[in-house]
Amino acid sequence: MTDAAEGTSPSNLLDALPGAVALVDSAGVIGAANRRFAEQVGYSVSELTELPVATFVTSMVDLAKVAGKALTAVARDGREITLNVAPRRRALGTTSWWIVQVHADAPEVADPLHLTLGHAVDAETEAALALSEQRFRLAFEGNMAPMVFSDQNGLFLAVNDEYCKMTGRSNAELVGRDSKHFTYPEDIGVTEDVYRRIESGEIDDVRYGKRFVHTNGRIVSAEVSMRPARDEEGKILYFISSVRDVTEERTLAAQLSHQALHDPLTGLANRALFDDRLEQAHARITRQGGFGAVLLLDLDDFKGVNDAYGHLVGDQLLVTLAGRFESVTRSTDTLCRFGGDEFLYLAEGLATKTEAEQVARRLLDALHEPFDFDGIRLEQRASVGIVIWDGTNMNNVDLVQNADAAMYEAKRKGHGHVVVFTPDMRKEAVSRFALAQELRQAISNGELRMHYQPIIDLETTDVVGFEALMRWNHPERGWIPPDVFIELAEQSELIFDIGAFALHESVAAATSWTREGTRAGSPYVTVNLSARQFHDPGLVPMITRELDLCGLEPERLVLEVTEIVALVDISQTMRIMEELHRLRIGVALDDFGTGYSSLSYLAALKPKIVKIDQSFVRPQRDLERSDTLLEAIITLGNKLEMTVLAAGVETEAQLDRLHNLDCELGQGFLWSPAVPVDEATTMLNQVMIV
Repeated sequence: MTDAAEGTSPSNLLDALPGAVALVDSAGVIGAANRRFAEQVGYSVSELTELPVATFVTSMVDLAKVAGKALTAVARDGREITLNVAPRRRALGTTSWWIVQVHADAPEVADPLHLTLGHAVDAETEAALALSEQRFRLAFEGNMAPMVFSDQNGLFLAVNDEYCKMTGRSNAELVGRDSKHFTYPEDIGVTEDVYRRIESGEIDDVRYGKRFVHTNGRIVSAEVSMRPARDEEGKILYFISSVRDVTEERTLAAQLSHQALHDPLTGLANRALFDDRLEQAHARITRQGGFGAVLLLDLDDFKGVNDAYGHLVGDQLLVTLAGRFESVTRSTDTLCRFGGDEFLYLAEGLATKTEAEQVARRLLDALHEPFDFDGIRLEQRASVGIVIWDGTNMNNVDLVQNADAAMYEAKRKGHGHVVVFTPDMRKEAVSRFALAQELRQAISNGELRMHYQPIIDLETTDVVGFEALMRWNHPERGWIPPDVFIELAEQSELIFDIGAFALHESVAAATSWTREGTRAGSPYVTVNLSARQFHDPGLVPMITRELDLCGLEPERLVLEVTEIVALVDISQTMRIMEELHRLRIGVALDDFGTGYSSLSYLAALKPKIVKIDQSFVRPQRDLERSDTLLEAIITLGNKLEMTVLAAGVETEAQLDRLHNLDCELGQGFLWSPAVPVDEATTMLNQVMIV
C-alpha cells in the first residue's frame, strides 16, 4: 500500500458521510467513528477508538443477538436493529434513537463482520435523513458528471462511477490515494496549489483545468470545479469536486484555432498569424535592438501552370514548394502563404542587413531542383522583395506594402531576382497603382489606339505586313510608353481586356488594307501576345470569332510571342502551335537569340517568322562576334524554311549587313515608326525608298 493510502484512516472516509457513523466490530468495540458521531455522544474521535459501544447504550435489543454467530445470520439478512443510546458527556438530558446496520463485508476494518452504528433519529428525523441520503446518492453516485470527495491532503474519500470511467480506474484503485499518479506530468502541482489557496483563505471555490492520463494512455483534459465543505465553526471537513471532461471540446477548439490561423492547403501560417508574429517581432526588436526583415516571394508565371495542367497540379506545386521553403526556414522565423502564389517570410534577429538577402537566396535555392508530378516536369522560379526594418520605423501594413513594391522591382528585372526596398519604390508603386486604375477606363474613354509599323521586304522594298503596337494618349500625362502600361496590365486581368481590344482593332485594320494596281499580295498584321494571353485557353476561340466577324483570311494574321514565353513550357506551346497551324494562323518568334535559343525546339515549333532581336542588328560592341551570331541565325532560319525578320533597323549600314547575309525582312525607324491606321494604309501604295 502506498503512503497516500496508509495516511487515509476510516475516520477520514467517514467524515465525508452526511450522518453520525461509527464502525463497531462483533465484540461491540468501536473501531472508528466520524466527527458527527463523536459530537452526538460527547467524546472526541480519538477517545472513541476501542471504546465499547455499551458505554452509550441505556437499553437495547438483546446484545447477544448481534454477537458471535447470530451476527453472521443478521448480516446475511441485512437486517437493522434499534438501540436506545444516551450521550454521556453532554448535558442535554435527552436520549437519541440510533439505527444499527449490520454489514457482512467492510474492507476498511480487519473483521468483515461488524456493525455500523448509524444516524441518530426519531421517527420524523429518520424520514428526513432517509430523504437526505437518497438525495445525496442521486447527487453524487448517480450524477452523470464525475465527482470526488477529498480530504485536506488531496486523498480521495469517495469517487463516483463517472469519475472512475473518466480516469479508467476502479473505486478501489482511487479511494485512499491522490491524483498525482495519473496526472499529466506538466500539470502535477496544479491541484495542490488550489488546496493551498483555499486553506489560506485566498479563495473559497475555484474552477481550474488539468490533464489526466487514462489507463489506456489517452490524455484527458478536464475542468475541475472545487469547493470546501465546512463545519459550523468554518473548519474545512473535506472538499467536493465536480469534474468535466473537456477533451473533445479542447481538441475541436484547437482545430478551429489552427484553421483560423493556418492556410488550409499548405498548412503554413496565414496572414492573421503572420500579422500577430510580426507584431511580437516588432516589440522584441524595439526592446532588444537588431534588425528584422519581411520577404515577399512571388512565383514567376504560376498562372501558366494552372492554365496548362489544371489547378490540381498547381495545388500540388504549392504544397511541395511550401515543404521546400519550410526545410530552409529558421526556427525563429515565420513562413506564411500570403495568398495565391505569394509567400511572406518574417526573418527575426538579424545582426546585419545583408543577412536578409542571404535568407532570400536560401529560399530561391530551394527551387533549383525541378518539380515532378505524375510525369509532369516543371521548372519554377520566384522573385523576392525585401524590406529591412528596426524598432523605430514603419508599421506592419507599411512593411508588407514596401516588400510588395520591392518584389515588383524584382519582377521587372526578370525571373529569380532579389531586390531590397528603397523609399523611391513606394512612390513609384503609388504612381503605378493610380495609373493602373486610369488604364481601366482608357479603353472606354477612347484613349487607347493601335499604331502599325511596316515590315519591309528587303529585296523589293514592298510593305508585306505591319506590326500592331498599342499606344496610350493619356489626357493629362500625354503619351504613356507601352513598356509602362503593358507591364501594369500584365499584373492583373486587365491584360486580357486590352489584348482583346488589340486583336479586334488589328484584324479590322488588316481587313481594310488593299493594294492599287497590279502589285499582288495583301499585307498581314502581327499582334503581340503576353505569356498569360498565349497560354489562355480562350485565346483560339477568341481569334476564330474575330476572323469570322471581320472576314479576314487566317493567313493574314500572325501572332507574335517572345522566345522566352514560347519555350518556358514547351509541351503546352507545341499544342497551341499545332492548333494555330491547323487554323492557318502564323506565329512569329520575337527576340530570338536573347532567350533559350534551343535549336531543337526551334525546329519542332516551326514558327512562320523568326524575328531577330535588335541587339544583334545594332550591337553596341564586339561587332565581329555579333556579325557571326547574326549570320548563324539567318542561315539557320533559311535552312529551316522560316522567314527571318530583323528588328530595329535604323541605318543604311545595318541594312547593307542584312542584305549581305540574305535576311529576307526588316523593320525599324529606317523606314518608319509605328503610325496610325490611315497612314499605314497610305504606305501600301508607296515605294519604301531609304
